[in-house]
Amino acid sequence: MKAQSLKFLLVISLVFGVLTGCNKAESPTDQPSSAASPVVLKVGAAAVPHAEILDYVKPKLAEQGIDLNIIVLDDEAQLNPALADKQIDANYFQHVPYLDSVTKEKGYALTVAGKVHVEPIGFYSNKITALDQLKDGATIGIPNNPSNEYRALVLLESKGLIKLKEGISNYSATPKDIVDNPKKLKFAEVDAAQLTRSLPDVDGAVINTNFVLEAKIDPNTALFREDANSPYANIIAVRTGEENRPEIKKLIAVLNSEDVKKFLKDKYGVAVVPAF
Repeated sequence: MKAQSLKFLLVISLVFGVLTGCNKAESPTDQPSSAASPVVLKVGAAAVPHAEILDYVKPKLAEQGIDLNIIVLDDEAQLNPALADKQIDANYFQHVPYLDSVTKEKGYALTVAGKVHVEPIGFYSNKITALDQLKDGATIGIPNNPSNEYRALVLLESKGLIKLKEGISNYSATPKDIVDNPKKLKFAEVDAAQLTRSLPDVDGAVINTNFVLEAKIDPNTALFREDANSPYANIIAVRTGEENRPEIKKLIAVLNSEDVKKFLKDKYGVAVVPAF
């Protein structure tokens, strides 16, 4: 009886061990862990050059586990509302004075995560090829949003065409702030995105470089432009408090790399200048 009992116990132990081993082998915790899912980062951008630059760095971010979704809206003015409403994680289309003017007007809690590039604004014309050909009473097209309008007027002032009143410090000015206009220039205030189309109707226009590039106009045809020391660096904007998110910091690091600096120079030349 004792021998039979011992055999029975041994059989039971073996069966229990096999079952336990099978269960252990099939336990999900013992399976090889799958790779972590990439972090999705949605960035709204202007089509040119911003989305093109983001597309260039997309593979580099993928190597760091970030799936960069680039979202281009037909109306760039909607990129800040989209960011404020959490439809996107960041945007890349504007400079600091524009961001400041919009956040002040709309009350958005947005901030700068990093600077990327400057697009020197320039003066273009279909009718003249040199500044001394600009006639008295000529009509000049300028952007109609506050920060870029001021920027355009400052550029014209730098060439001695006008003089603005003293004490303007909020990056906001209109032709009403001109105190000296020796050529009696007239000004057409036009939506910035439409200025390239207005060139046939004016004697010249001060146009943002991204719109020049979109219109396939050679930026080298500008009669004059800002220098590289412009304060209008294009930025990555995020919701206030989110500038230190790991994926945002990785985005800025990649955009501020020597590789991107070379890409900007090779692809855009004088039209897009690194701001880092």
